[in-house]
Amino acid sequence: MDIQGIIHGISIWALPVMLAIVLHEVAHGWVADKLGDDTARWMGRLTLNPLKHIDPVGTVLVPIMLLVFGSPILFGYAKPVPVNFRKLRHPKRDMVWVALAGPVTNILLALASTALLALMTSLPADMEWLALPVAQMCQASILINLVLCIFNLLPLPPLDGGRVAVGLLPGRFAYQLSRIEPYGFIIIVALLFMGVLQDLIGPAVMGSAGWLIHLGGVNF
Repeated sequence: MDIQGIIHGISIWALPVMLAIVLHEVAHGWVADKLGDDTARWMGRLTLNPLKHIDPVGTVLVPIMLLVFGSPILFGYAKPVPVNFRKLRHPKRDMVWVALAGPVTNILLALASTALLALMTSLPADMEWLALPVAQMCQASILINLVLCIFNLLPLPPLDGGRVAVGLLPGRFAYQLSRIEPYGFIIIVALLFMGVLQDLIGPAVMGSAGWLIHLGGVNF
């Protein structure tokens, strides 16, 4: 990819990636706060200020490198919002709702992006100067939000799906699964470099993204 292509790619993807990642994390903290854990609010993390959530590697370097190397799936992450599960009113049950808050937020963002995309594709030709870049950002938003949603629902701690599984499984099985958490990130990185992760979530992401983008009026 040439320099102009990289700059164009960053201009299209930067805002959707930032919103998807930041709102995902804020959602976790907001639901935790409503269920009794004020840790995120006390630490100033219930804010849309991206500087409070940016991880130099996960939010900036990883997405840019994937974009530069032409990865079919863009991926990134922010600094996790701190949640003290022991402060939740019903820790095991409420853990499930806190974990689901992030992926549900990404689904809502993907649907909102689909609605905005449909609006852009309905604009007259003389509005192309606005419709084209916004439509491209909407498509990027749909893709990144579905990647974050589907990826985070994998039943592997510390991903949201892993926390949901720990919250729903009987005690002994929940304990055994929770013991994986210290090694979860290493497992994820290994799966990413081996291409297994892409093969695992790629069809679901591309299928659902294609359907939403087509719903928005663009042939995907």
